[in-house]
Amino acid sequence: MKHPSKEQTLIVIKPDGVQRSLIGEIIKRYERIGLKLVAVKMLIPTEEHIEKHYTLDPNWRRVTGEKTIASYKKKGLMPWSEDPIEVTGKILKNLKKYMTSGPVVAMVWQGAHAVEICRKITGGTEPLTSDVGSIRGDFVLDSYKMSDDDDRSVRNLIHASGSVDEAKAEINHWFKEEEIIDYRLVQEQILYDVNLDGILE
Repeated sequence: MKHPSKEQTLIVIKPDGVQRSLIGEIIKRYERIGLKLVAVKMLIPTEEHIEKHYTLDPNWRRVTGEKTIASYKKKGLMPWSEDPIEVTGKILKNLKKYMTSGPVVAMVWQGAHAVEICRKITGGTEPLTSDVGSIRGDFVLDSYKMSDDDDRSVRNLIHASGSVDEAKAEINHWFKEEEIIDYRLVQEQILYDVNLDGILE
C-alpha cells in the first residue's frame, strides 16, 4: 500500500485565473502547505477534452443535475428545469465554452491528503459562499445567481478533483504517465520522516 505522501490530485487553473495573472499566487497556496508539484503544462483544451473530463464519472450528469436543482430550491429559487439531465446539459454547454475560451494550466500535486487539502485551500465551488482565506473566497466575487442570469459558467478560477478516485481518472485524462515526474524535495524529510533524522550536523 502506498504511503499517504504519494496521494495525487489534479488542479486546473481555468482561463479566468490565467487572464487575471493569478497562476503564481495559486501555485504558492498549494506549495506553501507542503504539497509537491509533480506535473504542469499550459494548453487550450478542446470541447471534446472538456466534455470527457466532466463525464469521466458516468453518474456525473445525473448527480450534478440533482445537486443543482436541490441547491436552487434550498435558496428559494426555481430551477430552469426539474430534469437533472436537462439541467446538466446546459451546465456542460457553458463549461465547454468557458474552459476552451483561453489557455489553462493543468497540474498534478502530490502529498498527504492532497485531494482534501487542495479542496480546502481552493474553497467551495461558488465564490460568493467560499470561506475567506480560500483562493476562491479571496480572489473571486462571482455567484451562481449572477452566472445563471448571464447564462454562463460561474467563474471560480480553479478545478480541483473531488476524490482520490476522481483524481486518478482526471490525471490520466490530462497527463501521460511520463509527464509526471518522480523526484525528492528536501522538505519531504521534514514533513514525513518519522524521526526528523539528518537535521543536525
